[in-house]
Amino acid sequence: PRGPGALCARPGNAAGRGPAMAAAAMAAATTIQRGWRRYVRMRLFRLLTRALRAAEHCITHEILRRVSPREAELLRDPSMECKVRFRFAGQEFPPFVVFKIFRHTQGKSSKYISGKRIISPSNEAAADACKLMGYRKYYEQILQDELQYQKQRITDETDVATMKDYMHYISSLDETPAYFGGRNNCWRRLSLQNFPRTMIVYDIMDYAQSRRLSDRLKRELKFLLLRPQNKELWHDHPSVTSSFCCNRPATLTAQSRRGSSQARQKIAKMKRAYLCEKEREVQCRLRSLL
Repeated sequence: PRGPGALCARPGNAAGRGPAMAAAAMAAATTIQRGWRRYVRMRLFRLLTRALRAAEHCITHEILRRVSPREAELLRDPSMECKVRFRFAGQEFPPFVVFKIFRHTQGKSSKYISGKRIISPSNEAAADACKLMGYRKYYEQILQDELQYQKQRITDETDVATMKDYMHYISSLDETPAYFGGRNNCWRRLSLQNFPRTMIVYDIMDYAQSRRLSDRLKRELKFLLLRPQNKELWHDHPSVTSSFCCNRPATLTAQSRRGSSQARQKIAKMKRAYLCEKEREVQCRLRSLL
């Protein structure tokens, strides 16, 4: 039988369970939020990887033409045999996109013309360069070379002793500016303006920065997140991803309206001239028959 003591203990138990239930609810909400954020980040990273594969597979020239038109025209030469690679970079999520141009030498070494390697202190070219540049610029160049050596320790072929030193030397050549004797071919960052607006890749990169889904990306999100089942679909997925283009606006601008009206006027004028010429030919034939 329940006595009055048990009835009096109920409010105390409810009061004791209140903070525990609130803490459990807060922990459950935190777990759900953490899981949702992980899902959103994984979805964004999957979209970014698909966009990067599509950019590297199909729209490399379009992106490079916006970044550097001269390099884009140079890479269109089939004899160059170059490849543009895209990578993620940055210390925070979402990462930003960088690119770098690689040249396939097919086992043949490439020769880079560099005054730093050609002009050595022991030949007369160094004295002639000092006269042409002036003592001040010549000494500044020497100081810059010394600072670069103190920073990297491997700045010349004579400093290479192991394979690790050689890889470090090749990497430093790509990152060193051309006026220091390097190749000036480092990883360069891409912005949102470098991607074509007519392709779905632009919407994906915009979503990575603004965290807002565009209408076109909402429609194609289900397909973009699908995982290809075989190698053929995995190989064709970048080209299909890059083939999504936005619809052109139905409304015409003032300039297009003016251009279309001018075209219509020109066509009407040509039709009138053609009909007049036809009438003249018919009249001439009638006169000849009469």
